[in-house]
Amino acid sequence: MIPIVLTSLLFVSVYGCGRPPIEPSITRVVNGVDARPYSWPWQISLQYLRDNEWRHTCGGSLIATNWVMTAAHCINTKLTYRVYVGKYNLAVEEPGSYAITPETIVVNEKWNPIFVALGNDIALIKLSEHVTLSDHIQLACIPSSGSILPNDYPCYITGWGRLYTNGPIADKLQQALMPVVDHAVCSQPDWWGPALRTTMVCAGGDGIVAGCNGDSGGPLNCKNSDGVWEVHGIASFVSALGCNYEKKPTVFTRVSAFNDWINQVMTNN
Repeated sequence: MIPIVLTSLLFVSVYGCGRPPIEPSITRVVNGVDARPYSWPWQISLQYLRDNEWRHTCGGSLIATNWVMTAAHCINTKLTYRVYVGKYNLAVEEPGSYAITPETIVVNEKWNPIFVALGNDIALIKLSEHVTLSDHIQLACIPSSGSILPNDYPCYITGWGRLYTNGPIADKLQQALMPVVDHAVCSQPDWWGPALRTTMVCAGGDGIVAGCNGDSGGPLNCKNSDGVWEVHGIASFVSALGCNYEKKPTVFTRVSAFNDWINQVMTNN
C-alpha cells in the first residue's frame, strides 16, 4: 500500500485504512444485496446540482481526509458538485453523514472523453475541508504499484447504481461479489478483445451481476492476505448491450497503474 501523503499522514497512523470498524457482510450470492450499513466507510456519493436539487451521479473512494478518487468520466466542468461522506441510504438524513464542496478537481491529463476505451479514466477531488474520521467514515487503502490480482480473485463492487439495466437507482448502498477476470481472459475476442488495456481490470462477466449506471467511479474492493481491504478498481464502463451481459464484465480503471499519478497530484495540490 502506498502511504497517504502530506497532511493525511497523521490520520493514517492513527486510524489506518481498509479496516472498517463495521465489518461488511460477505456472502457468495451472485446478485447485488443491501450492504451492511456503513460497512464500506470509504464509499462516497458524488452529487451534482440540478433544478435546486442534489442528485447522485457517481461513486468514489475517500483515500485521504481531504481527497476522493473517482472516474474521470464522472466529471463535467459545467456542473456543480458536492461529495457526501458517511452515507448509506441516500433517501434519508443520517447522523454523522455530511456533504463537502470540492476545492479542486483534477482529471487525468490523458483522459479522452470521446474514447473511453483508451483508459486513464481516473480523477481526484480535493475537498475544501478535511473530513472527521469515524466508524462511518474511513480511508480506503490503495494497492502497491503494479499489483495485479489473479483470475477469479473475490472482490466486491459497491455503489448506488441502477439495480438493473434501465432500472431505478438504489437508495441503500449495494454490494455484489464480482470475481476478477484476468487480462488474458478478458482480452479474448469474444470478451472485450483489444479494447481492454493493461491499465484496466475486469470483474464479473457471468451475465448475472455487474456494475451499472450510477456505480461509475466507485470502488472494486478486494481483501489482501493481511485482511485489509484495498481499492483495486474504479468503475469505468460496461457493455452498450446492457449492464448484465455475459462475457462483458464491468471494466475498472486499475488503480495500481496510477500510483505515481495519484501521489503527484496530491503532492502538487
